[in-house]
Amino acid sequence: MGNYTREEILAMAEEEDVEFIRLQFTDMFGTLKNIAITSRELPRALDNQCVVYGSHIAGIVGEKEPDLILYPDYDTFSILPWRPQQGKVARLICDMRRADGSEHEMSSRYILKKTAQAAEEAGYTCYVDPECEFFLFHIDDNGMPTTVSHEKAGYLDVSPVDLGENARRDMVLTLEDMGFEVESSHHETAPAQHEIALHYGEAREMADEVMTFKMAVRTVAKRHGLHATFMPKPRREVNGSAMHIHFSLFKNGKNIFADPEDPSRLSEEAYYFIGGLLAHSREMTLITNPLVNSYKRLVPGFDAPTELTWTRNNQNSLVRIPRVNGADTRIELRSPDAASNPYLVFAVCLAAGLDGIQKKIYPTKASDRSLSESDQKEQGIENLPENLREAIALFEDSSWMKEILGETFCEQYAQAKRKEWLRYSQEISNWEIEEYLYRI
Repeated sequence: MGNYTREEILAMAEEEDVEFIRLQFTDMFGTLKNIAITSRELPRALDNQCVVYGSHIAGIVGEKEPDLILYPDYDTFSILPWRPQQGKVARLICDMRRADGSEHEMSSRYILKKTAQAAEEAGYTCYVDPECEFFLFHIDDNGMPTTVSHEKAGYLDVSPVDLGENARRDMVLTLEDMGFEVESSHHETAPAQHEIALHYGEAREMADEVMTFKMAVRTVAKRHGLHATFMPKPRREVNGSAMHIHFSLFKNGKNIFADPEDPSRLSEEAYYFIGGLLAHSREMTLITNPLVNSYKRLVPGFDAPTELTWTRNNQNSLVRIPRVNGADTRIELRSPDAASNPYLVFAVCLAAGLDGIQKKIYPTKASDRSLSESDQKEQGIENLPENLREAIALFEDSSWMKEILGETFCEQYAQAKRKEWLRYSQEISNWEIEEYLYRI
């Protein structure tokens, strides 16, 4: 993303013939929202004078003063390359604020900003590297999504077996046109499943990128006559889609996870960060895995984590160490899925890791194999929640989550998820809940 001033944005909009600007923001569940303004109104928007009525926005419903002021982040100005080239469309990602200009505590972007600032005050900068997986399915004669695909490709396959290669290539080119750095892209394990990995960046910047990434992927897929879904487990018989997240923590310009003197080349801070993730993983699963469908992915046998263990190789472990190479040393959390709100996910994960460092929480012994029930019991190792109802209960009982997200935020979030559980719990065997497939 750029590093723009108000005057530079106005000049770019004029030079590039930008006619419309989308002012975008994200609700508490990670749904992207926006209003569109014409270029004539852009100066007002840049002066924080655009108001939206928030009574129908998740997290704002029921407030006495639902008006929200949109504060554009100048650095997020970008032209949408899939829109017309004459009378172009650009976007700005905005913070939601109250009418008096104060930060809104129900804004997930603000929650991440607050968490990242706390880390910076302690001397740390967190970088994240998300791997976003998704499926490309056919649409029916009415333009509605299905879970049908004719391809049979598997992990790292190429065309002509990989029928989504052209769509995936266009997605990468579109993202690069918007200033993204794409590390790699490939076909994933399941038929019609794909992954595009983004280059690492600062946590809030990457949360913005994940939201834009999902919008761009869906848009390009539609141009190819396909539907892109980030639903965690749209088909029973194959692997689900994850959003594995690689974390690195820097202090004074140095990756503090690396220690060449340690037998595993990991620092004490790295071990403590892992310990914090493991210690808080169950109570934060409602954030990292927010749907009924999320827990259909988190089962043994499909390369998904279930055990609260860490490892270098075991796919059932929650935390994996993929790279131990000086400045590139990273810690990978394997449980999140891309149906989650990236602002909240990055916030709670960073807070958990920092809590581990502060309290010196040492993790359990690393395991390169799946543990039996007796092994887990002997070592005191737990599993992730088995369903959304269990995740809600753990979330509601957590005073730590209330400290990170705010008590009001947690109450509203849990209340909405309880309603979702009641709505879909009777349809637990239905793998094609249309609302999930279409919106996620």
